[in-house]
Amino acid sequence: MNNSVSNTVRLLGAGLRALLVLTLVTGVIYPLVVTGVAQAAFNGKANGSQVSAEGRVVGSSLIGQSYNLPLEPGQETPEPDLKWFQGRPANGLGENTLNTQYQLILSGATNLAADNPELVERVRAAQAAVIKDNSVPGHTVERSDIPAEAVTSSGSGLDPHISPRYAELQVPRVARENGLPVAEVGGLVDRHTEGRTLGFIGEPRVNVLELNIALKGLAKRS
Repeated sequence: MNNSVSNTVRLLGAGLRALLVLTLVTGVIYPLVVTGVAQAAFNGKANGSQVSAEGRVVGSSLIGQSYNLPLEPGQETPEPDLKWFQGRPANGLGENTLNTQYQLILSGATNLAADNPELVERVRAAQAAVIKDNSVPGHTVERSDIPAEAVTSSGSGLDPHISPRYAELQVPRVARENGLPVAEVGGLVDRHTEGRTLGFIGEPRVNVLELNIALKGLAKRS
């Protein structure tokens, strides 16, 4: 009986030591090493790819933002602030997660089929809005000018990028609303157009947040 108790105690002691060692290695040392390497080698990405302007963090380069006017009394959906470049529509997973402020806890697509009447109506409404908002004297937007991402949300509902084509479509309106030369605003788009990753992955794109920060700086200097 004494040997059995002694063996049990030894086994318990060994198990406890193994638990403590594994806890220390996997729960303390490993996370600290990974965190240290991430902070040293990928500081910006490890901290959420934050974007700063005028001495403060204004967002993340990975998450889109909305640029809307304040809600009027009785208004449920805010109107876009037309002095800014606008991003993609931001429809989330369903009615309770409609991403009108890019503040979803969950992200995801609407999962509506291409011929779903609700999606078709939503796209048509978005096309009409793009034409109305971006047609200015001397520049009329046609339906054929509108790229797909201008009227559809991304798979996550949080895409921070638009295509150069959609950014260029907005240039005349943004220039007019800010009292800036079209050529200067178009130059901002050119300078903020990112090429394909490694030269062949993905498509050229424009980060809307970074573009609008540059726009604000240009407007201040003018």
